Amino acid sequence: MTNIGILGGTFDPIHLGHTEPAKVVADYLSLDKILFIPANIPPHKASPNVSAQQRADMVTLACENEENFHCDQRELARSGNSYTVDTLKALQQSYPKQRLFFIIGLDSLLTFTRWHQYQEILSLCHLVVNSRPNHQLKNLNKNTKKLLAKHQVSDINVLKNTSNGGIIFVPSTTNVLQVSQEQTVPINNKGQVNLNISSTDIRARLAKKQNCQHLLTASVLDFINKNQLYR
Repeated sequence: MTNIGILGGTFDPIHLGHTEPAKVVADYLSLDKILFIPANIPPHKASPNVSAQQRADMVTLACENEENFHCDQRELARSGNSYTVDTLKALQQSYPKQRLFFIIGLDSLLTFTRWHQYQEILSLCHLVVNSRPNHQLKNLNKNTKKLLAKHQVSDINVLKNTSNGGIIFVPSTTNVLQVSQEQTVPINNKGQVNLNISSTDIRARLAKKQNCQHLLTASVLDFINKNQLYR
């Protein structure tokens, strides 16, 4: 079986805080590909001047220089509420011989037991948890701790020998991401990778015409500027 990572989100816009940790996960778990799946957003919640297709176009641009990154637009074509469990069922039909790894941040794990049919989610994939700034394991609620006691694994080989049901934590991105001088990944004053980036902050910076080239890939920033998005 080959191994496919799945990363969903609004990607409004997609930024280095999405793509750089995805590279770490792909390397850590030896994933064959990662599917970036833009979520559908009701029209009244969309950002000014940004359509669902434009968000997907930005994801496609962010993926174009990474051979194993791909934009999957299936959620944009689905009407009504788009639940993770439904997306995973559809992916399982599309990739019947592949093992699915659903990637979330630690902030999402804090609410995972309140997700729609969360237990069925674990019957369809493995859950991969990325560490996030300002979120710690001590903040987990009782139900999430019970979930981890039943499903958490630390050995990658255990995941590779089963098709679903495992939860694994990826080492801190700041410790394992290798940064070259050519990359535009933001570095803090200790020489560590700073991925405490949010789309909300980026939209605010763009609205104020502030520099964002250290937060976005050049192709995504060029697309935003050409289309006058987030103004």
